[in-house]
Amino acid sequence: MKFFNTAGPVSTDDHYCLPPLSRFDLEEILMLIAQKKYFILHAPRQTGKTSCLLALMNYLNEQGKYDCLYINVEAAQAMRENVFESLRIILGELSSSARYYLSEDYFETIWFDILQKRSGQALTEILTQWSMMNQKPKILLIDEIDSLIGDSLISVLRQLRAGYTKRPTAFPQSIILCGIRDVRDYRIHSSSEKTIITGGSAFNIKAESLRLDEFSKGELIELYQQHTHITGQVFTEKAIEMAWLLSEGQPWLVNALGLEVSWKMKEMRDPKIKITEDHMQAAGQNLIRRRETHIDQLVDKLAEERVQKVIEPILLGIDTPEKAKEDDILYVRDLGLIKIDPKMRIANKIYQEVIPRALTFSTQVTISQETSWYIRESDGSIDFNKLMHAFQDFFRKHSEKWQDGFQYREASVQLLLQAFLQRIINNGGYIFREYGLGRKRTDLLIIWHKGKQKQEVVVELKIRRSNTQKTIQKGVQQTCKYMDKCGASEGHLVIFDQRKSKSWKDKIFMRKEQWNGSEIMVWGM
Repeated sequence: MKFFNTAGPVSTDDHYCLPPLSRFDLEEILMLIAQKKYFILHAPRQTGKTSCLLALMNYLNEQGKYDCLYINVEAAQAMRENVFESLRIILGELSSSARYYLSEDYFETIWFDILQKRSGQALTEILTQWSMMNQKPKILLIDEIDSLIGDSLISVLRQLRAGYTKRPTAFPQSIILCGIRDVRDYRIHSSSEKTIITGGSAFNIKAESLRLDEFSKGELIELYQQHTHITGQVFTEKAIEMAWLLSEGQPWLVNALGLEVSWKMKEMRDPKIKITEDHMQAAGQNLIRRRETHIDQLVDKLAEERVQKVIEPILLGIDTPEKAKEDDILYVRDLGLIKIDPKMRIANKIYQEVIPRALTFSTQVTISQETSWYIRESDGSIDFNKLMHAFQDFFRKHSEKWQDGFQYREASVQLLLQAFLQRIINNGGYIFREYGLGRKRTDLLIIWHKGKQKQEVVVELKIRRSNTQKTIQKGVQQTCKYMDKCGASEGHLVIFDQRKSKSWKDKIFMRKEQWNGSEIMVWGM
């Protein structure tokens, strides 16, 4: 039985998958190899890089023109900047991979002796000897190259560069380095040289940098149709649209949504049940709540200062991220957290939900509020006026202390309200967020399930940046338009006044506003 794969390389026998060699321009790669080029393949984590490299190795070896070998050097990361120990692991990996993929024992008989005699030149020497074994040109695929650290990475890059002029008779004809980032963007701290070495300097023989793209919408449909073809279970058009909206083709998310909605949601294991938009939406919320390993790895990056400089302005909705340098922006893009088209934005709806939740998780679980306090006995809906009054009181008492210890300080007031609402809504509903550069607001659509009925409420968050009345007028119009877009019947506008010269008595208020026949509750903080 086939299934959607969310861990490790794909197996065409076990997994629904796209043909790995269709994921990149094979003709271009074969031309680069024929031209004896050394080049880069990079993409965010869990987008299919390893699957593509393994498929390429098998393809080249089946063609018979080259001897192609894949190695993964991530295990050497544990050796940090101990160059000798890192090379010991890498040479051991060469030996193991050659025995497994090429049925060659040659490396096993020589690698340790070469390491002892040549030390910091051991990689150059062993690749030279391998390349001179027979007449076939050698192709080397090195995965997880950017997992190496400091002097260990510099040593590997420089040894590859040192052998470059000997190709193809005495060094691999072509080498592909694969990782998250383009080697050009590496900033490598060398402890031995007490300086920063750029990847472009250490490996200035790179001919091309190829990026493995995410799935197109057509590829997402093709993948899901494989499940339908085998099991008979159908994805409705709206379910496909929701999967695309949530993932925007990020390969791990596409597969994780497919696995969740067809298997992990046990009630969906019956292939006679059509997968609908609501099912796919529930699958997305399950992934967000569980924070699977893929998502957790990205969330860990939020603590890095260079990531904060890029993400915080997006959370705030300001026009330009003034503190973010070009290298910071490219780094966060290469992690897969943002897209640039043409403005920076969070890469997909799931990440857009995960980031605010992750930044405020400890607050969500420690706020002393219960959902039951705000549920109307009459119909099971949430009393949002009561809820917002409670937040005003909470914000007045706790916001300053909470801001002092919060890393994303500039976005803290909006995130605190989102944490408060998440605490209440988690027990029976969803929050959908829209935010981004230049929006100057955050729009929340809150969906609360009351039996078979849904309560849909819009909450718009704005920072007071000029005249209070003008901020309210513009915010009321924006709130009404978002209500109309979402089909919500209730709207609230929250204005955060961060002026220290104003007393809490002046900042805290509640009033009703009207626009185009809709009533909006305005809350001052």
